[in-house]
Parts: sequence; C-alpha cells; structure tokens
Amino acid sequence: MPTELEELVEFVSHGNTEVRKIAVEHLVPYSISNPLVFQTNQLQPVTDLKLLVRDYKEIAKNALTILINLSSSRDVLQFLATDKDFMKTLLTRIGNPAEPNANEISMLLANLAKHDELKDILHLERPAPNELNSNNRAIDQLLDLFVKGADETYNKEANFDYLSYLFADLAKHPEGRKYFLTKQEYDGVVPLSKLIVFTEHKSDIRRKGVASAIKNVAFEIDAHPRFLDENEINILPYLLLPIMGKEEYDDEDSLDMLADLQLLPPDKQRDSDTDVIQTHIETLMLLTMTRGGRDVLRSIKTYPIIRECHMHVEDDGVREACERLVQVLMRDEEGDGNVDEGMKALVRKPRAGTRTNPSSVPKPFGAGGGGGTGSWATQQVEDESDDDKIIEM
Repeated sequence: MPTELEELVEFVSHGNTEVRKIAVEHLVPYSISNPLVFQTNQLQPVTDLKLLVRDYKEIAKNALTILINLSSSRDVLQFLATDKDFMKTLLTRIGNPAEPNANEISMLLANLAKHDELKDILHLERPAPNELNSNNRAIDQLLDLFVKGADETYNKEANFDYLSYLFADLAKHPEGRKYFLTKQEYDGVVPLSKLIVFTEHKSDIRRKGVASAIKNVAFEIDAHPRFLDENEINILPYLLLPIMGKEEYDDEDSLDMLADLQLLPPDKQRDSDTDVIQTHIETLMLLTMTRGGRDVLRSIKTYPIIRECHMHVEDDGVREACERLVQVLMRDEEGDGNVDEGMKALVRKPRAGTRTNPSSVPKPFGAGGGGGTGSWATQQVEDESDDDKIIEM
C-alpha cells in the first residue's frame, strides 16, 4: 500500500489544474526532508515535474523549486542534465523577457552545471530572442541575460544572478576557459570582460559566482599576459578593489599603485564576504605562476594592499591566502637576487582549533570535497523571500 505522501506525489501529473497546484505546493518541503519519495518508478515523479516547468506560473515555480532541491542527488542530476529536450525547454523559457520564474531556472541551471555533460551548452546553437540582441549561441545568450539582469532591464522579475555559478562551473573545463577568453564576433567583446565588471556588485551571489568564474579562468596560464594587459582584459583593478578598505597608504606606495586604486573615497568598504576576498587573493596567487605576473604584482605595490587586508580581515582562510601570496612575492628571482623591496612576511597567531590548508596552490571552484560538486543552489521553503541561499556541499 502506498503511503499518503507517495499518493500525493502521484497527483503531480493529475489532469486537474487545481489538484496539480495543491500537490506541488505541499510537496516542496519534502524535496528537502524526504527526497527519495520523488525517486521511485525509475524517476517517474521527476519526469512529471519536468513537464510542469511549462505549467501555470505558481505550479511551474514550485516544480522548479523541487527540481532545484532534488538535483543534489547524483541520479537526478544526471537524469536532468542529460535530457537535451529539457535543456531546450529551460533555455527557451529563461530567454523569454516575460518569464516569471527566470531566477528559478537560473538556479536549476547552476546546479545542473555540476554534471560534466552540461558543458555541451558551450556549443549549443539556438535562435536568440529579438529583445536580447544576442547571437545564436546559447552560452552567449545566457551571458547577455546575466549582464542585462544586473539592473533588471530585460526581465523585471529576474536578475539572473545564479547564472554566475553556471559560468564558474563551465570554466572548470578547458573549452569553457577558451570560450571566456575568446573575443566574440557578434559584439567584439571577450566574455570574461563582461563578468569582471561585477566584482563590486551589490548582490552577494553575483559577486561570489563571478569571483569563482574569474579564478577558474585564471588556471589558463598562457592567457596571463592578457589578464594583466591594460589594453586587453585588465583584470587587476577588479581583483584588488574588492579587497581594499578605507586604509591610507604611504605616498610612495600610492603613486605606484594602479590609477583606479588611488584616491579612493574615505568610506570605501572592503567586500563583506570573506569567501569572495579569499577567492580574489587566490586568483592573484595564480597570476604569480609566471615571472611576468610576479613582476607586475610587485611593481603596482600589491604587497601593502595584501598587508592591510591581512591585518583587518579576521578570517583564517583570508589570512592564509595573504601569507602565501606574500611569500611568493618576497621570493628571490633567479638572476635578480633580492626583490622583496622592503616586504615582510605576514605572521599571526592561529586560534586554537583552527585548520590550516597545507596546499599553496588554489583549487578551482567546484573542486572541493564531495567529488567536486562545488556549491549547490537550494530553495528555502520556510520563507519565499529568502530563496537564494547557497549550501556548501
């Protein structure tokens, strides 16, 4: 005999609209507390939920919420991410400027990117909505949606912030990094340049996803000269500004800093998210993997900025990253002898019970524990206004 909950799941495919609406509304909490109830009969309930994405607004929203939560399951993730028709449905709907659930679709795409097969989206072609002024590549359309979503000019119901997590996961793959570093013919812009401008955006989700995407693309060592070139990507102001506060620097140091970093307002605030700060410092660490990168970071007085960050941010992860970066910048270069230019090692007294990371090499976003799944988007069922939480897996 099926339980009452199992019977409720069966109503997801009921022919009566009101019955479907009540069923999915009541099932949302169980997508977190009892996800296995949706994984019966060869995932038939998930198949039914995929169809509801095209249903009425509230039904589709709750169906997407359930799928977002269920996608943390490996089986469900593969079932969703490998369904080409379902992907086409999601891309069609997210590109519609009147789509009321575009943010939920963004969250689901962010989770599906944990599956390697989703990188095929880099090569997927489809007609672009006329309102978007993009080209016929799905990835370009998503990036243009993300840019327009910053001020919600394309869809008043969506900011598309969670697409930054999709981009970060795509950048784990060589073909993803190649895309973000290749100037696109339709607008003459390098895609990474569209992302870096959001390192100081008001949205925590957008800043965190963009920081991770930049870091992952920075694993393409051969592209570092373009990262540093002021006439190309020019990444350094976008990495250093978020980790700077209202501290004052010696005139000698300030004069050698990048122009964008001089004469900051007295109320300048450092990024409030220590994870974002650590990610930017780890990206700087990646840029020291070439002699040219180390020389540039020394010449623009990165050291005093890192020193002040180390002093004012009370977070072990941030301070460890600062210490590793300064160690590299202080290291003598072959043939040049001492290049520390007055730099001193950053030291601190570790708090009892804290862990240190023995590795000096940053890991890509999504390469942590749990088999490289990265961060999962999840919907909170207690409060509809607080549905953009991130659970670190």
